[in-house]
Amino acid sequence: MRFKQPPVVGQEMTMVQHLGELRKRIFRSLLAVAIGAITLLLMYEPVLRLLTRPYRDVCAKRADFNCDGSLFTLGPLDGLTARMKIATYGGLILALPVILWQIWKFIVPALERREKQYAIPFIASSLVLFATGGYMAYWTLDKALEFLISWSGPDVTQAYQITKYISLVSLMALAYGIGFLSPVLIVFLQLVGIVTPRRLVKNWRNAIMFIFLTAAVITPSGDPISMLALAIPMTLLFAIAVFIGWLLVRRRQSASA
Repeated sequence: MRFKQPPVVGQEMTMVQHLGELRKRIFRSLLAVAIGAITLLLMYEPVLRLLTRPYRDVCAKRADFNCDGSLFTLGPLDGLTARMKIATYGGLILALPVILWQIWKFIVPALERREKQYAIPFIASSLVLFATGGYMAYWTLDKALEFLISWSGPDVTQAYQITKYISLVSLMALAYGIGFLSPVLIVFLQLVGIVTPRRLVKNWRNAIMFIFLTAAVITPSGDPISMLALAIPMTLLFAIAVFIGWLLVRRRQSASA
């Protein structure tokens, strides 16, 4: 009987082994998403109250708005669709640590030895930044809703469909979370030598313009408050990422010398 031998460390993997490794990482990530989705299905009602709190607060604070903070459905499947959306988006967010770890384990064989030591810092900083972005999205939600309601006019009754409201909140959390992950990508690109700190500093005007355009595109609500609440922190994080990348690159050069 022949047993399948695992690839030796440092030995180049074949295409079949790469595909098998990718399939394993995807399966584990999907399993983590499924576990997170089931967890949120069991906690649907408190999660829904948390997500609708900004809308209810705006309606209670502004007596001139024609709204009472309630949501409605247009069909018998809207309630089920709302549950599945919360479970899917929330399961993806809860499974983020596992997904990041699986991505890292997949790309580790292509990294050099000194680059592998950044695994824990990269994953930990990614989780903190993503959580901060999600909190920022939730913090700006009531302000974005207040802006959008005020621009709709005083004679317009606000009646939001539950599926569309859940989609807006979920997409805002994902957009802010992904936007706040940009410094991790910038530091990584500097470490692997794709870009240099000097080049990033030289093109800082183009970078800021690109950040604001990206924030305008990925912000689901489309209001200026949400766009600025995403673009300004991303600009500050860009500067911090360039500085951290410069320190790490300089440290590597000193160690090599």
